[in-house]
Amino acid sequence: MWLSESQKFGVAFTFGGFLFFTFGVFTLFDRALLALGNILFLAGVLLIIGPQKTYIFFSRPAKRRGSLFLALGVVLILLKWTFIGFLVESLGIIGLFGDFFGVVVQFLRSLPLIGPLLSHPALAPIVDRLAGIRVLPV
Repeated sequence: MWLSESQKFGVAFTFGGFLFFTFGVFTLFDRALLALGNILFLAGVLLIIGPQKTYIFFSRPAKRRGSLFLALGVVLILLKWTFIGFLVESLGIIGLFGDFFGVVVQFLRSLPLIGPLLSHPALAPIVDRLAGIRVLPV
């Protein structure tokens, strides 16, 4: 699958947003880094899937609570309530993107260094439970 130019920029913005958000957490919830991470992430999603599909995704009845928490978390971060905003926003991210955690874990298991660790018999059941992966009995 080939990406258009705007989708390539969207991937870069989303990755940059993730990095800035992570740096914001590592720097003890720096408001500027968290806000920049949020803006880049949301702009990246908008560029990757387009405005109409973004609106449809965030306004679906099953995703409304996650969208509300995400927006409230961003507002709280901008109002200098960074830690509480981060917690509220994390709930929103889980509500919005929780369906994708299983896909992400399966992708990570295909990587050379991380895959064997996540597939280790002692860790695999814990990772599966956290990611919401259903394991069928043999």
